[in-house]
Amino acid sequence: MKTAFIAFRIWFFTGILFGLSFMLYHIVFNMGYWVSGVAAVFLALIGSLPVFISLLIILPFIKRTSGSLLQKKIKLFLVCAVWCIIYSIPVSFLVSTVLDTELLMSGLVIFAALLMCSFLAMAISFDQLSSYFNVFNQSINKNNQMETNSQAENLPVTPENPSNKILWKSIITGVLILVLLIPAAFISNLVSERKARQADVVTEVSQKWAQSQLLTGPYIYLPYKTVYLDKDKKENVELHDLVILPETLEVDGKVSHEVRKRSIYKVLLYRADLMNKGQFEFKIPKGIDKSSIQWQDAKICYGLSDFKGIEEKMVVQFNGTNFELSPGLPTSILGQKGLSASIPFSAENEGISNSFKMNVKIKGSEQLHFQPYAGNSRFSIKSDWKNPSFDGSDLPSQRVVNDSGFIATWNFNKANLPFGTVLDDFKLEPGSFSFGVTLVQPADGYAKTDRSIKYAILFIGLTFSLFFIIELLQKKPIHPVQYVLIGLALIIFYTLLLSMSEFIAFDLSYLIAALATIMLISFYAYGHFKSVKTASVFGSVLVLLYGFTFVLIRLEDTALLLGSVGLFIILALAMYASRKVNWYGQRNIAAKENNISGLVN
Repeated sequence: MKTAFIAFRIWFFTGILFGLSFMLYHIVFNMGYWVSGVAAVFLALIGSLPVFISLLIILPFIKRTSGSLLQKKIKLFLVCAVWCIIYSIPVSFLVSTVLDTELLMSGLVIFAALLMCSFLAMAISFDQLSSYFNVFNQSINKNNQMETNSQAENLPVTPENPSNKILWKSIITGVLILVLLIPAAFISNLVSERKARQADVVTEVSQKWAQSQLLTGPYIYLPYKTVYLDKDKKENVELHDLVILPETLEVDGKVSHEVRKRSIYKVLLYRADLMNKGQFEFKIPKGIDKSSIQWQDAKICYGLSDFKGIEEKMVVQFNGTNFELSPGLPTSILGQKGLSASIPFSAENEGISNSFKMNVKIKGSEQLHFQPYAGNSRFSIKSDWKNPSFDGSDLPSQRVVNDSGFIATWNFNKANLPFGTVLDDFKLEPGSFSFGVTLVQPADGYAKTDRSIKYAILFIGLTFSLFFIIELLQKKPIHPVQYVLIGLALIIFYTLLLSMSEFIAFDLSYLIAALATIMLISFYAYGHFKSVKTASVFGSVLVLLYGFTFVLIRLEDTALLLGSVGLFIILALAMYASRKVNWYGQRNIAAKENNISGLVN
């Protein structure tokens, strides 16, 4: 009954604590899903029933093993740690799939949470565990109490083996490192939340201004009819779409950017002034009777993706006559949105050059894309924005990018396009041939902060390891609460970085947050060890660590290579620094050797 009671307490409190922590996470970060957080409490208890059964079997074996009370508790904690590893694997797969998070980070956070819950469950049951494990020791000691008391007076006091203390301290330190990944994960979610808020602001401003623009045309719509007999031999008339593309098209544009502020965020917008000119030279395809063409329904069309971006009325000059375009397209062959105008068109226009010219003044946000629907075309864009990203199906044939802006030119001809200038009931996938430019804002603080959080385990692990090694070398023990304070200082660095990078440049934010954290930990080390040299060592190591991480954040292509080399060097330095640590307590070992040699003599 005593074993079942102890097993029940550890199983119950671990499941309850993990379920409550999961519920708290949902309440704080996913307000609409708090019900699933409540269900997690019951699922945690039901799913962990194998742990309860295993504890019923394992606890008596641990109770009967030799060793001190502390050693038995360590063995029980290691059993719980194994179960934490087993459960963290499937749960991390589930969480990463549902919440779309990184698998490794999810696994570490869940393992740390389970391990912390198990540790707290054992702490809650501290007195019960002490009483349970002491029963076996007391029954043995009772039989040998007289002999022990008589011999104890003549035996010297043997100090406790320091290797047990080192082992226990190292286990606690390792658990704290994993536990501190939980607030690191919360800060990562905070970064995602602030980034999503920025995206919402950009979308809101873009919807009121104009969103990204995809421009198509101009082109001529010319319908024709065909007559066919149905199964009852009745004549039926069917209307077909004939689209005529320009033989030549030249687009010369100027794009000027604007930066609008909304709250603490900046939204990048643009205005474009585009001059379009060219000629239509077409021939009616074979198989189409000219008499079936509905010449009176001919329209010239121009496609664009957001009507809000039209700043001036759209007028096209066709064969010397101006025609004002109105919203609406007669066909969806080349797109769903656009403008059109009826034009005088007849069979006399076939085989001759039909010139056109139009000036398009539009506004948009971030992207300006075109579709090269013409026989031979040239697109030239000039802008004062110095951070362009040329994307789409084709890159510019010529481009110049400098501090004053960029100039880019695209060239197309009939040989590199899979269509002609006359499209008969031919549908193209929207945007399949689109190209253009995206006005990119320099990498914002959110992306860089998120990258720096990925190195949180490196910061926490190396800093704790350094404190642990110096603690052993100088024999000035550091309490676990002090480790927690140091870890929280390392975690708060990311909140400082995130908050300041929303107002000032990321590099300056990183410098201020890093200096504040380094000074805080260095002064704390000086206050504990009372040594300027030791505090300087901590400060120097943290300066190198933060500097190394800053370089990794700025790099992209070579970040993995440099990071791997850097971690190897850091590991080598850690191994070198730990070479003088007395891991097994050599004083006790020497004493035992002297006792053995004395017995032999």
